[in-house]
Amino acid sequence: MKLHILVCDGVFDLGLAALTDTVGLANAMSGSLPQAPAHIELTLVGVRRRIRTAQGLTVPVVTARGVPEPDVVLVPAFGDKMPNTLSARLTRPDVPDAVAMLQQWSTAGAHLGAACSGSFLLAESGLLDGHRATTSWWLGPMFRQRYPNVTLDESRMIVNSTRFTTAGAALAHVDLALRIIRGRSPALAALVARYLLVEARSSQAEFVIPDHLAHADPMVERFECWARRQLAKGFSLAEAASAVGTSERTLARRLQSVLGKTPLSYFQDLRVEHAVHLLRTGNASVDQVAAQVGYSDGVTLRALLRRKLGRGVRELRRGG
Repeated sequence: MKLHILVCDGVFDLGLAALTDTVGLANAMSGSLPQAPAHIELTLVGVRRRIRTAQGLTVPVVTARGVPEPDVVLVPAFGDKMPNTLSARLTRPDVPDAVAMLQQWSTAGAHLGAACSGSFLLAESGLLDGHRATTSWWLGPMFRQRYPNVTLDESRMIVNSTRFTTAGAALAHVDLALRIIRGRSPALAALVARYLLVEARSSQAEFVIPDHLAHADPMVERFECWARRQLAKGFSLAEAASAVGTSERTLARRLQSVLGKTPLSYFQDLRVEHAVHLLRTGNASVDQVAAQVGYSDGVTLRALLRRKLGRGVRELRRGG
């Protein structure tokens, strides 16, 4: 398999290293398997001859000219971690060149993948239109507004399709590399994950900070402030709209466009966040915590935590 990593100037050091080291370990470990998969031919391809990481390190890249067509292309994150700096980064002149390369490789049949803010570069190409994707959870509002034709689910760690694979924040670069390796050899991917001490993780939901997302829009922020005061009392869309100073329809439309959620779904996210905080910082019973976040019993809360986070109360209490 020929694997290219497309490296832009200002690449996220950790993301690039996570991809290269995970693939390198896979190549080193493949010989220990009874049926060794073929070696992964890894090439760092740059849109410019001279590439520096966000921390100023020089990356030894080759240009796409003369390099064999890849089977897979992965895009690591930019070092720009917040919406304002990432937005500025996407206006730089090397971005159209990178987009053109991705479009060319996709047309030739390559599978494309990206992690964290690298998914923005993939979305800039238009190739993700009509497809599902994920990105860093805190960049969800920006991604959703910038690329309305992409179905975003920022709660997922990995979103995979026939042509594209996208991964969540930061260390999800490891998950992205493992997913590509798994496509070649599930046994090798499992072995590499054991050496890297990487557990199976399908969701970013536990790490999301809801009020951070709310600050992406003034109306959503007002709704979030109202909702936190109402957690134990219950949800009413009419009361929420009145408190925010808008209509029910406008409030619902705004939350959908910014967060990709209904007001009730976001209200439940806030309940889950507060319940997890109470479970980890206090000794209250599950029934007592449930009452504090507006549920009638601990059974309902347990089911919600398992559905939203994929973890039980015991795991959450010990920080697992």
